[in-house]
Amino acid sequence: MTVSQRARNIVPSATLTIAATARRMRAQGIDVIGFGSGEPDFDTPDHIKEAAVQALREGFTKYTASGGIDELKDAVVTRLKRDNGLEYSRDQILISCGGKHSIYNVFQALLEPGDEVLIPAPYWVSFPEQVKLCDAKPIFVHTHEQEGFRLHRALVEPRVTAHTKILVLNSPSNPTGAALTRDELAGLAALAVERGFWLLSDETYDALVYDGHEHVSIASLGDQVYARTILVNSLSKTYAMTGWRVGYTAGPKDVIKAMDNIQSQETSNPTSIAQRAAVVALTGPQEASHRMREEFDRRRRFIVERLNAMPGVSCLSPQGAFYVFPNVSGTFGKHHAGTLIRNSTDFTAFLLDTARVAVVPGVEFGSDAHIRISYATSMSNIKKGMDRMAAAIQQLR
Repeated sequence: MTVSQRARNIVPSATLTIAATARRMRAQGIDVIGFGSGEPDFDTPDHIKEAAVQALREGFTKYTASGGIDELKDAVVTRLKRDNGLEYSRDQILISCGGKHSIYNVFQALLEPGDEVLIPAPYWVSFPEQVKLCDAKPIFVHTHEQEGFRLHRALVEPRVTAHTKILVLNSPSNPTGAALTRDELAGLAALAVERGFWLLSDETYDALVYDGHEHVSIASLGDQVYARTILVNSLSKTYAMTGWRVGYTAGPKDVIKAMDNIQSQETSNPTSIAQRAAVVALTGPQEASHRMREEFDRRRRFIVERLNAMPGVSCLSPQGAFYVFPNVSGTFGKHHAGTLIRNSTDFTAFLLDTARVAVVPGVEFGSDAHIRISYATSMSNIKKGMDRMAAAIQQLR
């Protein structure tokens, strides 16, 4: 018996693999600093946890509607109006088991075999793999480091064909932290309307922006683009709720209905208890999230300065999210203990073996000159990890 061709074509998530490797090494007593996981090190705020406890006490532990409880859909509607200036109704909202599940539902609802999905590179590792699971084709639109990894119409337009079905937007970006401006989004919106493709706007990191950047939802740029945009977000990053698995989608009613039908056969509802907690997260006090953002900003500035001081390394300052994407190609061609550093995979293995520092090779995100480092870990870990990385690089010859 063999597994399907579809299953054979899929590669496992590199970020989850690196995080698992770091956990396994720690379990063996090895002091490893893990920069692989995109998971806030903060605990879920107490008022959110208390809502879950109250739900348990009330016996709110049964199935809900497959697409989520009305109370949470209404909270999403309120949040999108409050923070993004967007008007949605309850039947335009779907609650799913995290942002990753939300995105997969979008692809399942819209894609046919042979459709093309434009994905800006560098990209989040799951975008192309999920497209392939739908028997569609990922088409990469390469952004440029010298332009700050920014996506704009001039890069996208030459890649649009008669088979283009969706353009994926991820702003702020995982892995680069690049955040698109209103003008850049307006150019992409006009192109989508002109050429008739969908926009999947992954806004998971919209609350984590720095240096005065204004996050703009592309759906807010006019009625025509609103009708072509499917917005995805998650509670995982903003509220330190990664394990709770709550994400949501906002979009046209017919698409949301199709996604709801698919979800009813895939997973049924997201966890009932987590949904009740999510209501409080979205509608309750936001101060804890603001404090997290401030601390991420402090870490961001520190880690960028440290990386840029290392020989063979250069790093742009991200405008959002909690990742840096340093260029380490200046170390390629150098040796350590008889081993040649040829690419990002070699460099990652070198850091893990020599410095006990776990990062993700950039090749997994579509750029072999880079590595991804998550600063969603404590400042003490960041300082220790940067010290180890700097010392290891000094050993290269």
